[in-house]
Amino acid sequence: MNARTEPAEAEAEPDATARPALIRELLLVAGLFLVYKLGRQLAIGHTGTAFHNAHRVWDLERTLHLPHENGVQSALLHGDTLVRLANTYYATVHFPATLAFLVWLYLRRPAHYVWARRVLALVTTAALVLPFTFPLAPPRMLTGTGLVDTARRYGPSVYGPPAGDHLSNQFAAMPSLHFGWALMVAVGLIAATRSRWRPLWLLHPLITLLVIVGTANHYWLDALVATAMLGIALAVVRPPHRTATAPGGGTGRLAPREHVLAGAGR
Repeated sequence: MNARTEPAEAEAEPDATARPALIRELLLVAGLFLVYKLGRQLAIGHTGTAFHNAHRVWDLERTLHLPHENGVQSALLHGDTLVRLANTYYATVHFPATLAFLVWLYLRRPAHYVWARRVLALVTTAALVLPFTFPLAPPRMLTGTGLVDTARRYGPSVYGPPAGDHLSNQFAAMPSLHFGWALMVAVGLIAATRSRWRPLWLLHPLITLLVIVGTANHYWLDALVATAMLGIALAVVRPPHRTATAPGGGTGRLAPREHVLAGAGR
């Protein structure tokens, strides 16, 4: 009689993670957005330094042989419709997409929600330090580059004249939280779902990257720094257990593989 052991197929069991209290989470997320806006406001000033740093970043990109931002913008400027769509994407997708991401995780994947919220909070807090230490004018403000301010020329625009803009700090281009948040949305949804099509979520940060560069609101290096900061945050914040979709659409943790006796009595 030969007995052998075979691993039983892993089964999904209900996710026991408790959903955080709604009121507390609303206050935390609202606080995150408030810190994002007010923190950038506190770094207003240092205009001369911001333009000096902009020329340094532009020269460094050429030294590193990064693609010219002009190439992306030239593609957008082939038609008024395309450039207006890019401006609209820049103006309207950033906050709603991130908020929808957090709401969906809160309702469907509580453990992933807590993880994603912590990562976003860490990245956002760290990103607010750079405008104090490295103020940076966006490429649309630089002369001699051939770039134009597409939002001002074609609309819609979310910025007014820099001197009178009391709602945002236009000299805080680095890092690009537009890109950093978009990348986290894609990473979070890929981690929290099990569809074979989930890599398509990466289209969101890819489109965001082309938009922020093509509209001359950010340099390539702004996105690279945001990526590095997100990578550090992901390494610091412990991710939730891997989940699997259970029958009926629920999601639960993968149970440990159990061994059963097979072949006994044959």
